[in-house]
Amino acid sequence: MAKAKKKPVYSNDDIKVLKGPDQVRKRPAVIFGSDGIEGCQHSVFEILSNSIDEAREGYGKEIVLTAYNDGSIEIEDHGRGIPVEYNQNEEKYNWELLFCTLYAGGKYDNDSGGNYEFSLGLNGLGLCATQFASEYMDADIKRDHKKYSLHFEKGENVGGLQSTDYSGRDTGSKIRWKPDLEVFTDIKMDKAFFTEMLRRQAIVNPGVKFIFRQQAGRSFDVEEFFYENGIADHVSELIGEDGFTTVQSWSGERMCRDRDDKDEYKCKINVALAFSNKASVTEYYHNSSWLEHGGSPDKAVRNAFVYQIDSYLKSKSMYNKNESKIKYDDVADCLVIVISSFSSVTSYANQTKLAITNKGIQDAMTDFLRKQLEVYFIENPLEADKIANQVLVNKRSRESAEKTRINIKKNLTAKIDITAKIAKFTDCRSKNVDERELFIVEGDSAKGACVQARNPDFQAIMPIRGKILNCLKVDYDRIFKSEIITDLIKILGCGVQVDMGKTKSKKKDINAFNIDNLRWNKVIICTDADVDGFHIRTMLLTMIYRLTPDLIKEGKVYIAESPLYEITTKDKVYFAYTEAEKEKYISEIGSAKFTIQRSKGLGENEPDMMSLTTMNPDTRRLIKVMPDDVERTAQIFDVLLGDNLQGRKDFIVEFGANYTDNLDVS
Repeated sequence: MAKAKKKPVYSNDDIKVLKGPDQVRKRPAVIFGSDGIEGCQHSVFEILSNSIDEAREGYGKEIVLTAYNDGSIEIEDHGRGIPVEYNQNEEKYNWELLFCTLYAGGKYDNDSGGNYEFSLGLNGLGLCATQFASEYMDADIKRDHKKYSLHFEKGENVGGLQSTDYSGRDTGSKIRWKPDLEVFTDIKMDKAFFTEMLRRQAIVNPGVKFIFRQQAGRSFDVEEFFYENGIADHVSELIGEDGFTTVQSWSGERMCRDRDDKDEYKCKINVALAFSNKASVTEYYHNSSWLEHGGSPDKAVRNAFVYQIDSYLKSKSMYNKNESKIKYDDVADCLVIVISSFSSVTSYANQTKLAITNKGIQDAMTDFLRKQLEVYFIENPLEADKIANQVLVNKRSRESAEKTRINIKKNLTAKIDITAKIAKFTDCRSKNVDERELFIVEGDSAKGACVQARNPDFQAIMPIRGKILNCLKVDYDRIFKSEIITDLIKILGCGVQVDMGKTKSKKKDINAFNIDNLRWNKVIICTDADVDGFHIRTMLLTMIYRLTPDLIKEGKVYIAESPLYEITTKDKVYFAYTEAEKEKYISEIGSAKFTIQRSKGLGENEPDMMSLTTMNPDTRRLIKVMPDDVERTAQIFDVLLGDNLQGRKDFIVEFGANYTDNLDVS
């Protein structure tokens, strides 16, 4: 018997410290937020941010980003040039500190009057971390009447600092590097990433031109991004001709303090906004970085706008008696606002800079916005009334939609005795969901045959009375006024999955759909094998697809296949479900006498035949509705049943001839 392998001893010598490039190369997600394409993209922004900081201080008004075919990126600015010579205080060359040492930089003393009043890069990580994560990096720098060059491979310098005299008056830095696939799982960044990043930077850096060059063979495709008036131009661009107020542009500076025992720091606030019935946009930037998750500015906007508009509504007695207060969603529905703030002290949620957490900035911005809104409303009473009225319309619309959803939920999820409450539904005896089957059949006559043919222990019957709505072409309110549909949903028992993108509400999940509450193991659609039957079947599948798509994904929905022909001989009856089967049976019968007729509708079949062809699990044929291509299903449903009229015409022109033989016309 083999001896069990001993576990290694966890000793004092097992503790290790990552040094040099390994600090980033082995754990890139710690610095860049991800070791995938998002982290690789963030490394690009780290280099770009250094050039932006220079431009914002007034050193260079043009930044060029080039994406090469080999996956390398180059960023060139006309700033002061990266300091690279010997640093007496640190007793090291600055290029070693900036390119090869984490937490080294010239932006730590900004709150006490450093090189940058407001800086995007604060942590002293970006340049070094990106260099460590690169297959190679080359730096060309012009400053102090010299040209400097540096070359790095996989985080290590090769060749030291090279310099030559330079008589030109221009300065700046050019960094070219290739992200390393040994560090990131993906380094292929598409054009849209670069153009969107540069467009956003042009928005919040007025007067700075950003140029994007994409290598295409031996030449370059070039795009330029420039907003002379920054965020004000951007808001005008967003609302176009659809604003019902003028664009407002406000700027101010405040002193902030995050805690009573902390030092004060400066915060600059730039706001541009307008109100529109067709656009709703909120964008926050801090020190040029897009705050995708907001943080402090978002909290300030929510507080200030609700407070000031609510105060205005009360002062003008615009609320109805006992009417509830507005919410921020009511304001956001018609608000287009862009805020670009700067501070000499910034607390980011993490190195990826998607949110800031400064309490001082939040308080300063809240106070600034409240006061600016108050003055704006006083000086522009007509626009103030338009804003207040539109916010009230949004509020009352939201409340009406919420009331509708609550009623729908109450109606569809109430605990009821479905046997007693739903007309013409015939339940089965079993309470075991794993064996219960629900047959949805076409009409009362079909119900009669199915009830007699079924096994009452585990098979239930629900007849469809009349035409069912096309659920792709009507809104939810109309859908849930249909008694046929609400009865079916109640019988299913699992609730509905409402697509909130089609409603006015911001809430995502109005009904608690729960597949575990489904009362059936199989939901079987059973219709005649004719045009009307196919139409009803399609309408039922459309309803399930829109209201309870998970039933299809979980394999709970089936179609009972009805035979097309009955072939009767002296001793036996054959049921043919296809033309090929009909020919096969006729061939097998040979010279014996037989009769052949198209199968009758479900309501005309004898119970024994119904049991044999449709109900009996041992002899019936069921087609499982498969979820393999949900997107394709959605496209076909939209073409055949939705509002895509041109698509339907094109489909008929291309494929209609394939189905002319099946038409029930003389």
